[in-house]
Amino acid sequence: MSTTLSSIIAGSRVGPAARTYASTDPSRTDERVADVALGDAGLFVDACRAARDAQEAWRDVPPPIRGQVIAGAGRLVEANKERLARIVTREVGKPYAESLGEVQEIADTCAFFLGEGRRLYGQTVPSEMPDKQLFTFRDPVGVVSVITAGNFPVAVPSWYIVPALLCGNTVVWKPAEYAASCANAFFELFVHAGVPEGVLNLVFADGEETFRGLEQALGDGLVDKVGFTGSTEVGTWIGELCGRHLQTPCLELGGKNPMVVTEDAELDLAVEGALFSGFGTAGQRCTSLGTAIVHEYVHDEFVRLLDAVTRAATVGDPAQDVLFGPMINERFADGFETYLGWIDPERHTTYGSTAVGRITGKEPREGFTGDPDAGLFYHPVIVDGVGPDDRLFRNETFGPIIGVATYRTLDEAIALANAPGYGLSSAIYTTDPKKAFAFRRGIKAGMVSVNNSTSGAEAHLPFGGNGRSGNGSRQSGIWVLDQFTRWQSMNWDYSGRLQKAQMDVLEIDADLGFLLPEDES
Repeated sequence: MSTTLSSIIAGSRVGPAARTYASTDPSRTDERVADVALGDAGLFVDACRAARDAQEAWRDVPPPIRGQVIAGAGRLVEANKERLARIVTREVGKPYAESLGEVQEIADTCAFFLGEGRRLYGQTVPSEMPDKQLFTFRDPVGVVSVITAGNFPVAVPSWYIVPALLCGNTVVWKPAEYAASCANAFFELFVHAGVPEGVLNLVFADGEETFRGLEQALGDGLVDKVGFTGSTEVGTWIGELCGRHLQTPCLELGGKNPMVVTEDAELDLAVEGALFSGFGTAGQRCTSLGTAIVHEYVHDEFVRLLDAVTRAATVGDPAQDVLFGPMINERFADGFETYLGWIDPERHTTYGSTAVGRITGKEPREGFTGDPDAGLFYHPVIVDGVGPDDRLFRNETFGPIIGVATYRTLDEAIALANAPGYGLSSAIYTTDPKKAFAFRRGIKAGMVSVNNSTSGAEAHLPFGGNGRSGNGSRQSGIWVLDQFTRWQSMNWDYSGRLQKAQMDVLEIDADLGFLLPEDES
């Protein structure tokens, strides 16, 4: 039997809701994981008000003590690593090995930020006048609203929630309803680590009600910062809404991530990187490989090798050792069907599997494990011959699909890599350092890998994109502290008199016309 999950505001579960959502196992869609009670806009506003009420007391907890709460959360995550990973695998279909890595990312994030509780440094700055000192301080922004997608249902939320709490903010978190069990488990671990009631609030709601609630909460002055991970389209709406209130949200959006393969690249390594970044998590990552841009000299061999390893890869039941499992839910499967419709048989050649589309008993895939008719499984597909005029080239294609384009010069490759207008992640495979640095200089992405895939983040490195991939905000590492704190400056004059800056300043005369005598020897 499935569990019924409801929102948690100020430490209390919310009662029955008028609407529910059935969260199912995407590898066995007839198995219900949880019934999710969906709140409305008013419930979201109530959560923001509870967070506002709790914020001053949490702010007054010394930062090193807040760091100890984060440390406790990290230890609890590590102690529950396998259990949480199994929930992730069951609810969103991520292969178990990847789910373990995702949970580890929460622990790594906690490990990094627990120390930041002792390093929320300001600065003592010398004044231009005597008997006066200047200081700077980091203050929490206040109430943070976090809205996350479900493809990384626990790791990505930690990128927001951990530093936000560490900095003294309170949080209202709206996870994807199709990842409600993952969110509920995450929430429980943080509460048992000592996060007080009202400091972290969990709201289950659909997108429309969430947007309405956020609009009202911003209008009522209940939200000071918004963090959003999701599609570029929705991110644009949230950015517009926050802009009306003179707020800058933290937006982590989609990507069409390029991988350039040069003529001198180690092809086996490039193929390995393409396989993982293109098909890991069934291509349902914002950092998934979009287009491999391959030098004409090695194009045919690259496609041959990538086709071979893709065909040999095991796909299917995410509880097993597989390259990837199912699509997360029906919405993503429907979207992927749309992207597959962009393949033009007259211009494109497909590789990678025995068919294109849904894996079923009638359209099987060799090496599949599990019951193909039970879940949302799709054939991996490599589409050769894509170019700037193709929708497959220009748009994010959330699913197990890799486009392949060809280039002649590195400048052409960089132009192709930038053409879709996204700017999240990128990669180049080369043995020539000059090419690596030329690519770094020319690419507009926020993240660059050399001889590594487009996917993969570490907890102490800035994560984020530009252009259609975000508004330049960064998550992870010390850089995210600027998202969840505001700088305050203070000047303290103890001279006993009013000293006016730029006016009552000691001036020292200098003879700026002085020249050394000419050398007459």
